[in-house]
Amino acid sequence: MAIIVRGKNIDITPALRDYVEKRIGKVTKYFDNLGEITAVLTVQKGRHIVEVTVPVNGMLLRGEEATADMYTSIDLVIEKLERQIEKYKTRIARKFRTNGGFKGELVASHTPEAEAVEEFQVVKTKRFAIKPMAVEEALLQMNLIHHDFYVFMNGDTEEVNVLYRRKDGNYGLIEPEF
Repeated sequence: MAIIVRGKNIDITPALRDYVEKRIGKVTKYFDNLGEITAVLTVQKGRHIVEVTVPVNGMLLRGEEATADMYTSIDLVIEKLERQIEKYKTRIARKFRTNGGFKGELVASHTPEAEAVEEFQVVKTKRFAIKPMAVEEALLQMNLIHHDFYVFMNGDTEEVNVLYRRKDGNYGLIEPEF
């Protein structure tokens, strides 16, 4: 398992790198085989932002936290990832039952009450026609209907894309890879 620690607007000191690797080690105890874990540490307008991405057999666990202190942000993002793992433990275990990967003794602590909380229900299905359009047109459409995301067919690639508004006010584009 490799842990990549990158910094934006911050120098990654050996002490900071060691702290990140030690804290991420808490998440790795849940899995036998993990991909390359990425931690991006950013300082932006006095905010210390930590983003951690953990690839697990085709699934992605991701957490992001921002505080006034980098070490606090690191601690909070690891706690968030652990809560995600705990919340989805049954689903993750079910996914790995066929090909291994999730450490069995951690699944054994599952309770029936937790499974009831983990089940989600689709309460509405929405269908709509999509037409090919440029990303700029999709951005305009999204803003006109006052949504935080917009699904459209990219006229350049002829693939379904998702345009979304990020927390920082900028926009993101999701392009599928098959």
